[in-house]
Amino acid sequence: MRHQLRAKIIEVCDKKIAAKGDKVGLSFYAFFANKNDNPELLMEAATWWIETHQLDHFVKAYTIKQMINDGL
Repeated sequence: MRHQLRAKIIEVCDKKIAAKGDKVGLSFYAFFANKNDNPELLMEAATWWIETHQLDHFVKAYTIKQMINDGL
């Protein structure tokens, strides 16, 4: 996964955790605007989330952040 996407994921996770606490869940759509302005990056996130790691639709933000920090 490219550095740009990893940085965005960490940023969003940090914001969600700060606003709603440790138990907040999110989907990979949380990393994008409501419009599909970067389909290549969206597909990269979807592939990482769905195909590579077979995650549920909603996953705890701290879990995603830890996965990214661990280099997964």
